[in-house]
Amino acid sequence: MKSSAHIIGAGGIGIASATCLIRAGWDVSIVDSNPGKIAAGCRDEMTLDGEFIHGAHFIHFDEWVPPTDEVVLLCTKTFDNAPVLERIANTQALVPIQNGYDRKLEECDHPAEAIASFVSECPADRLTARLTRPGSLHIGARRRATSAEHEYINALASAFTEGNIFPVKRVSDIAPFKATKLMYNAAISPLAAGAGVDNAELLIEPLTQKLFFALLQENYSILRHAGLTLEQIGPFHPDTVMRILQTPLLPKLMGLFFRPSLRGTYCSMSPDMGSGRTEIDAYNGHLIRLAGGFPCPINNAVINLVDRISRERLPKLRAHLHHLAASLPHGTLK
Repeated sequence: MKSSAHIIGAGGIGIASATCLIRAGWDVSIVDSNPGKIAAGCRDEMTLDGEFIHGAHFIHFDEWVPPTDEVVLLCTKTFDNAPVLERIANTQALVPIQNGYDRKLEECDHPAEAIASFVSECPADRLTARLTRPGSLHIGARRRATSAEHEYINALASAFTEGNIFPVKRVSDIAPFKATKLMYNAAISPLAAGAGVDNAELLIEPLTQKLFFALLQENYSILRHAGLTLEQIGPFHPDTVMRILQTPLLPKLMGLFFRPSLRGTYCSMSPDMGSGRTEIDAYNGHLIRLAGGFPCPINNAVINLVDRISRERLPKLRAHLHHLAASLPHGTLK
């Protein structure tokens, strides 16, 4: 019998995931609440890196009937999770591929999650995605899983591998990889999105570089203070990254090394800035809740900045980062 999957969210990650599963012979339905995207899919299908991907079904979320026993990949942004979770009765088949931590989703009992370290971008009203930065998909259990659930995770990992779009890493516990991804996302996203720059710019201008490195170190300290295990996503383990950041001149040299791979890539928060809603609570808000009484002045400051940009519908400007730096307690940026 042909395996089936419903993919909620026709963005970059949703299209890349759908392409993998279609190539592996799965029957794939793509669900989205944007009528323009559904119309575009029904009319033109979808493309990944310029290649037409045939065979997907396109369903508007209002008309979607959740399957009872088929895989559901949750590829929405966290602020769009609530209506999906309200409709799904069987979360055992749910596999989120998201950034950040949604409090309602964390309360669910789904056995598995996946974390993407590659970057896949897609316009707002078209199903035309492109991979702008290479990386892997880590997939694994988020709690103690049964043998049947492990088989189901392995089958999905095998299908992603067969799709041959990105390297797939089956891990026993997804939590350390998710925590590490948060460490990076919560440093890159509010700064790059607020300033309206690509990710490479965080490693070029002296102030943005100083803010980025300081926020990265604060995020790491919060996660370690909370007792969370971190695992390697990308070329270095987080412990190694921290040693690099604490070594004179080495951070700037590493910045030169990473700039080319980040040039022209944008964080997922960037198109949401000024719209009135972002994933800032799922990123830096989650870190502040983890911190408790542990000091996290930069995280508090970036939340205030992003909330102000959203509330006042301000344009994305580099000047925001200068105001952010000026708002920090003396000595925060060394």
